Amino acid sequence: MEEDKVSSFSVEEKRPIIVHAFRRSSLRKRIAEYLYEISPSSSYPSEIAYHVKSTPTNVLGALRGMEPRYRSEESLLNLSIVEAHTAGQNMRLYKLTEFGREIVSSLKGR
Repeated sequence: MEEDKVSSFSVEEKRPIIVHAFRRSSLRKRIAEYLYEISPSSSYPSEIAYHVKSTPTNVLGALRGMEPRYRSEESLLNLSIVEAHTAGQNMRLYKLTEFGREIVSSLKGR
């Protein structure tokens, strides 16, 4: 239910939530910046973890949410910054959305 509330916000309403999510977890911000660098390509969690110097479990928490450390309403997927694609049977790839590129480029401009 809470997830639906966050997803239905407009772009301008999401910005403060995204800034707050990035301040709570620098890993979310590093993941978004890495995906921005490789955009429009996508990547899988262990490759992302290698490049942002973290563990795959923490990367998945930042991407999808993993209570209590990573709130699902502040996950990169829920905030529409990242989207997931299925590749093959059990492989998920993640890439930055157009909205995510807009957010990261505006944060880099500051």
